[in-house]
Amino acid sequence: MLSRRLQDTIIKSLKTYPVVGIVGPRQSGKTTLAKAIQVAVRQETVYLDLELPSDQSKLQDPELYLSRLPNALVIIDEIQRMPSLFPLLRALVDQHRVGGRFLILGSSSPHLSKHASESLAGRIIYHELTPFCLDETGSGEFQNLWFKGGYPESFLLAEGEESHLWREAFIKTYLEMDLPQLGVHVPSANLRRFWSILAHTHGQLWNGSKMAGSLGITGPTAKKYLDILEDTFIVRQLQPYHANVKKRLVKASKVYIRDSGLLHAILGIRSLEDLWGHPVLGSSWEGFIIEQIISLLPTDRQPFFYRTAAGAEIDLVLCNSRADCIAIEIKYSLSPRLERGFRHAYEDLSCKKGIVIYPGEESYPLGDNVITLPVKDILRLLEMIT
Repeated sequence: MLSRRLQDTIIKSLKTYPVVGIVGPRQSGKTTLAKAIQVAVRQETVYLDLELPSDQSKLQDPELYLSRLPNALVIIDEIQRMPSLFPLLRALVDQHRVGGRFLILGSSSPHLSKHASESLAGRIIYHELTPFCLDETGSGEFQNLWFKGGYPESFLLAEGEESHLWREAFIKTYLEMDLPQLGVHVPSANLRRFWSILAHTHGQLWNGSKMAGSLGITGPTAKKYLDILEDTFIVRQLQPYHANVKKRLVKASKVYIRDSGLLHAILGIRSLEDLWGHPVLGSSWEGFIIEQIISLLPTDRQPFFYRTAAGAEIDLVLCNSRADCIAIEIKYSLSPRLERGFRHAYEDLSCKKGIVIYPGEESYPLGDNVITLPVKDILRLLEMIT
């Protein structure tokens, strides 16, 4: 089993916060991580999986059951199945407020977000568990991780075809079973078509009216579908950076399917050879690298993209509260070059540093304070942006 970098962070949070939440997409490894934490912490633990009828029956009188465990770490998996627990957790925490009382797990959902924000404000900290990232698999696995994606079962399957079949099954289960269980009731065929169109426009600007016209739905319905996929960690909306410059800036977000393996599955890409000849190659690589970078970012850096109507553009801009920006360009080429649009955008934002991430082997300068960074050395990015 690959160790998850989030484990130590969560154990540290349990020493301070009464309630710690792990959220993330289905099948990303939340249960496996929680069981590893159960072994690692030095206190009594109780594990409840609300997908099991036997564990649900223990909570027929949840106050009676949970009040008997004031000194135990109670781990509640799939908590969105019982949203009525949130007010009770608040009351129990207020009666005996110490760190590490509850560790709750769940896929993001309207119920989870709503009840947690109302009931546990000031008592809970959330951590998002993504599928595997390069710092967990090892940077030497970057092609395998890029092609198969980071969902543990998909990544760990030895054969590419088996991985593809797993991802197809995941998509079907997500649409037909997982979303209804989260309280989302949308025709699965409609959402699959929407997801497929997003895959074909991966990394492009969001155009709600064009999307709605392609599907024969209204603009608000298209936005609703997008929000569903974002709330359940399937897509990312990367926001534009609105700098104080005298330029006409693009205002729409860019939309990426977060897991590259799911992107390839929904496009029918079954091998690396298929990917290398597919039009999505460049944007797939861009989205993959963006996810790796965002997973590494310290809390004082926020990700954006930058684009003007005149064509100045930076794939990823990392900015802090002082508006100091670092420009990241992402190239799937062994001989990357800087385009004129990048140079203009770099000047617009008065960037202090530029980094071009590519699949090569060496780091070398490309211009004034702009260097290349091989993807195998991506962990060096943390040193370079501080």
